[in-house]
Amino acid sequence: MAHPLVEIAKHAVNTYVREGRVVPPKGVFTTPAAAFVSLHRNGSLRGCMGTIEPTKPSVEEEVIANAISAATRDPRFLPVKVTELEDLHYAVDVLSTPEEINSVAMLDPKEYGVIISFGTRKGVLLPDLPGIDRPEKQVEIARQKAGIPENADYRLSRFQVDRYS
Repeated sequence: MAHPLVEIAKHAVNTYVREGRVVPPKGVFTTPAAAFVSLHRNGSLRGCMGTIEPTKPSVEEEVIANAISAATRDPRFLPVKVTELEDLHYAVDVLSTPEEINSVAMLDPKEYGVIISFGTRKGVLLPDLPGIDRPEKQVEIARQKAGIPENADYRLSRFQVDRYS
């Protein structure tokens, strides 16, 4: 059996895609926390959405909202169809509070995710992603995702995750 937050994400997506309604929280995980929900199908990413700061009263509500967004609002993919539901695999990352850092050398892509900020633009990359083994590559991908110019005077923050799948 998967972690309860993964089961919550799966239940939220199944209910929303099949019935068009948002499941209410059960009140199991009441602490607020930022979270990402990733959906994979046949080993490939199928959707991923999240928050870098809590936006809901509880992590359970954060996971429900982000699971539905990953399935229906990730601009890289069409919305998940009912026929895909049985093939989806879920991962939930619960983020620690980000800490600002002053050097790429303070990153370890296996241990830390990165947030790169420039003005109102922010790019985020979760830790321990396949193919990302250098901090410079991690920062470059996050920078490109946010559309931040290469020579911009951006700020860096790092965070850790508890990953459930």
